[in-house]
Amino acid sequence: MAVVGAAFLTAVVLAAISAPVSAPYRYDRQDLFATYQAAGRAHWAGTDALGRDEFSRLMYGARVSMSVGLAAAALVLAVGVPVGLVAAYFGGTLDLLLMRLVDIVYAIPYLLLVVLLQTFFTAFLPTIRHGPLVWLHAVNHDTAGVAAIVMALALVGWLDVARVVRGQVLTLRHREFVLAAQSLGAADGHVMGAHLLPNIAAPIIVMATVLIPTFIIAEAGLSFLGLGVQPPVPSWGTMIAEGIDSIESYPRLVIAPGLALAATLLSLNFVGDGLRDALDPVAER
Repeated sequence: MAVVGAAFLTAVVLAAISAPVSAPYRYDRQDLFATYQAAGRAHWAGTDALGRDEFSRLMYGARVSMSVGLAAAALVLAVGVPVGLVAAYFGGTLDLLLMRLVDIVYAIPYLLLVVLLQTFFTAFLPTIRHGPLVWLHAVNHDTAGVAAIVMALALVGWLDVARVVRGQVLTLRHREFVLAAQSLGAADGHVMGAHLLPNIAAPIIVMATVLIPTFIIAEAGLSFLGLGVQPPVPSWGTMIAEGIDSIESYPRLVIAPGLALAATLLSLNFVGDGLRDALDPVAER
């Protein structure tokens, strides 16, 4: 099943990357004389209430959903792994602060925290005109809030990664190979990078396959509620929300993005299970 999942994900990623050049129509092209058309030669998945091509919007929706999942997961790992590694290795005040921060964040409902951060970044990013963060203004403007939701999800999610990495390092830092490297005078950075990090790489990789679908679901849920990616930029969540009003007459407007979302999440889970079995054969037995 992992191979099937990987093949499907490859197709989704290729469709997302090539959407601007391979999609039959632009995602925002309207034809009010062709609303609610059934699937046919001109529109492979039919059209919506504004005459927009559903197949093209599915491709662009994959672009948004996969971008959010991959970018948020990359940011979470880039922050959470080194913080958890350093906190567990050195202990002391940094480790204590990390654990207290985790406790505070866990006390706040996840959805509420993400919505608050996403709202803040949506208002903040357009105000950037100068300095090293000016690129965020351009990204946010072009993608209607994608940058804001990525940063909100990353700020909430990195603590989970740091906590897991911390636990892994705590079980390894007093092992013989670590103590041997320290006794030979190896620098702390070398011990962490050359001895500890490679030994926790497998759970980190598996964790990444869990983070990506988690963030895709979060983006779809927020977009469905009108709090994520804003129209006319399509997301699978916004497409489902837009199709709800006419679900009795035109259920395909909800079924198509729903199936795309479900198939992508299942494929990611299949790939994650395959990686876990390959990288951790003990757990498989």
